[in-house]
Amino acid sequence: MDVDIDHYLVLGLPTGEEGVKLSEKEISKAYRAKALELHPDKRQDDPDAHANFQRLKSSYEILKDEKERNAFDDRLRARLEQQRRQTQQDSRKRKLVSDLEERERAAFAPDTSAVARKEDERINKKFRDEIAAIRAMHANKGTAAPPPKTTNETSRKESMGGSSNGLDKEKVLKVTWEKVDSDYSPDTLKELFSMFGNVEDVVIRSTKKRGSALVVMESRDAVVAATGTTCGDLSNPLLVVPLHPTVAADFPSFPKPVEKDPLDKIVGKGYQDYEDSVMKKLQKVAHKNK
Repeated sequence: MDVDIDHYLVLGLPTGEEGVKLSEKEISKAYRAKALELHPDKRQDDPDAHANFQRLKSSYEILKDEKERNAFDDRLRARLEQQRRQTQQDSRKRKLVSDLEERERAAFAPDTSAVARKEDERINKKFRDEIAAIRAMHANKGTAAPPPKTTNETSRKESMGGSSNGLDKEKVLKVTWEKVDSDYSPDTLKELFSMFGNVEDVVIRSTKKRGSALVVMESRDAVVAATGTTCGDLSNPLLVVPLHPTVAADFPSFPKPVEKDPLDKIVGKGYQDYEDSVMKKLQKVAHKNK
């Protein structure tokens, strides 16, 4: 007997638990209908018609016998259970294989986050390069030749430390005045000091409370002639001293200090106090002359 034959299926009946529940009447009815279909007289052209009909009869004989049917049902249940377990195992195997393949694909697939980081780095680098190019372009445009220095700037440089032309500081006067209602311009100072000699340049250096200027004369004699004079507006007189301390300051209107050369030793705050003192005396003289 072929243990792999499902007798219920041979008779055209449902198998498994449904076949086990079939009655003998249902089995006989199914046999008769199938016998009419597979009878060799109706299948003369089918060489397997006789064998198929004999197998139908054998299956019916087994299912008709209660003992044989119970044994077959037990074997059928065991075979179906084995198939179920095999199916579950196959399903687990397929799942394991699928998971393994997925992990392999993930391992060899490019990292999307790394790709995104590389793209961000590329964009940032391109942006930095563009900024550097723009800055370089503006830097090249901004390297134009500096504008020529004005006469006042040149004179200021010379007065603060000398220039390549070798300005003689002994030809420079330092002029200060109080900043009141009236103020002095370079043209005004140039006109005032032109009476002592040719004025080469005038540089204004003023603060909020006090005005000052450097007057560059043509000769040292002009500096000596202008030193100690009272000139300018009587309401706002000018204090005139030489920039270079070696020029002796002669103030005929006031008693000279005991020291031989006061300007040679007065520096820093002492020099400022000296200027303030002389300025006050000049203002007093201006008031008396009114």
